[in-house]
Amino acid sequence: MFFDFNKDFPNQSSILSINEWMASHKNIEITKLLGYCDSIDTKNYNKKLAERRLESIRDLLEKSGLKFNKNLEKIAIGKDFKQSKIQAENRKVTIFYIEDQSKPLESELTKQIRNSKVGETIKLPNIYFFNNSDQIVAKSQPTLFDLLTAMEENPELKIEIQGHICCQLVSDINDVSTARAKTIYSYLIRNKIDSKRMTFKGYGTSRPIHKIPEKNETEANENRRVEILIVEN
Repeated sequence: MFFDFNKDFPNQSSILSINEWMASHKNIEITKLLGYCDSIDTKNYNKKLAERRLESIRDLLEKSGLKFNKNLEKIAIGKDFKQSKIQAENRKVTIFYIEDQSKPLESELTKQIRNSKVGETIKLPNIYFFNNSDQIVAKSQPTLFDLLTAMEENPELKIEIQGHICCQLVSDINDVSTARAKTIYSYLIRNKIDSKRMTFKGYGTSRPIHKIPEKNETEANENRRVEILIVEN
């Protein structure tokens, strides 16, 4: 995991990489984290910066549901190591882990998709985006992985990914619902699912579960969703 200069939260490129890595490595145990800095600034400052980077990565991993060894090692090395000539390569946290060889339990979503009928619509649970954005939050990664697993295990499965939003009385002004559906589509494409098996479409507020304007945040969250339509199975 890499960091921009003097930052204790990983850069955008690393966030995308770690999200995909976590989604496909749910069955692991984190054993050690090592934090590093570049050669700029004092030894003491860089040691403290490395410690903050370690905590940032630990929080990110924990929020994604990954397990930690009870004797987890967190070592802030700072700048006391053989530095790369490329400073950006020195601002990092290295993650060590072991894999649990036992077969993971099938998720409810994967089971539901496997047993679905053509024409059925299934809501993807726990899919969350940053406000008015198509950027998905880290805690949604397990659901993405479950969907990926279902697509891999059912090669005849074809779907339409449907995005919906809440709250807007007129229309989806910025076409956020389409962008969010495309985010799910792009994730599956990056993980080698054939594009011929998928389409995506934004429905804005045209198919609300609850009448708009919603009465409370619960209704808004239920309208603000991503679903898949089973086209072939």
